Amino acid sequence: MRMIREDKLFQLTFMPRLFPVNCYLVEEENGLTLIDAGMPYSAAGILKAASRIGKEITSIVISHAHDDHVGALDALKKKLPGVPVYIPEREARILKGDRSLQTGEPDWPLRGGIPRGIVTRPDVLLKEGDRIGSLLAVSTPGHSPGLMTFLDTRTRAMVASDAMQTRGGVAVAGQMRIWFPFPAMATWNKHAALASVKKLREYSPSLLAVGHGRMLHNPAAAIEQAITAAERNLEAAAGKEGRADVS
Repeated sequence: MRMIREDKLFQLTFMPRLFPVNCYLVEEENGLTLIDAGMPYSAAGILKAASRIGKEITSIVISHAHDDHVGALDALKKKLPGVPVYIPEREARILKGDRSLQTGEPDWPLRGGIPRGIVTRPDVLLKEGDRIGSLLAVSTPGHSPGLMTFLDTRTRAMVASDAMQTRGGVAVAGQMRIWFPFPAMATWNKHAALASVKKLREYSPSLLAVGHGRMLHNPAAAIEQAITAAERNLEAAAGKEGRADVS
C-alpha cells in the first residue's frame, strides 16, 4: 500500500502499479473520515494507515457500491463496530446486490462489480448537500446511479471517486482510456457522467482525488479538457447511431 498526504487528505493506494484502487482518509479535528473501503484485503492497510496518522477512524463513507469500493467494509465494521457507515441513499440498494433500476432512471443496465454477501448495513443514507464533518456530499450519478463526490469545504479538495479517472489519462467516467479501460467498462450512463463532471467543475476544486489514479493539483484545465473530449466522443457516437438509423 502507498500513502500520499496532501494537507488534510491521505490517499491510500492498493496495487499502485498494476490496478490502483484508492481509499482516502480525511483528517478532522477529532478523528478521521474514511472514504471508500477498497478491496476485501484492504482493511489491515487502512487501519495501519490510521494508526500511523495517530487518529481513530470516526466515520466510514462509501461513494458507491461497486465491489472495489466496499470490499473491506465488513472487515472494517467488525474492527470498528461503533463507527457509523454512510452511503448514498440510491447506492444502499446496490449494496444489497439489487441491480434493478428505479422509476425514472435511464434504461441502461448497471455495470461494474455489484457486491455479493456484504452484511454491513449503512447507518446513514446520504442525500445531496449532506455534511459529514468538513465534507459536503455532491450527487454525481453516471458511473453508478447514486455515486457521490465529497468536497472538503476547508481546502476545496474534491474526492470524486469514479466520477473521473486519472490513471491512463484524465477522463470523465465512461470515456475509454486504453491504458486503463476498467472504469469506462464499469460505467452505467455516459451522458449522466458527463453532466455530473460539468457540475463538479462549478465547485472549482483545488485538488482532484479519484478512485483510480494519482491526485491532481489545480485540476481546472484537466477537467475542462476531459469534458471537451467526452462531449466530442458522445456527439460522434450519436452521429454514427443516426446514420445507422437512416440506412
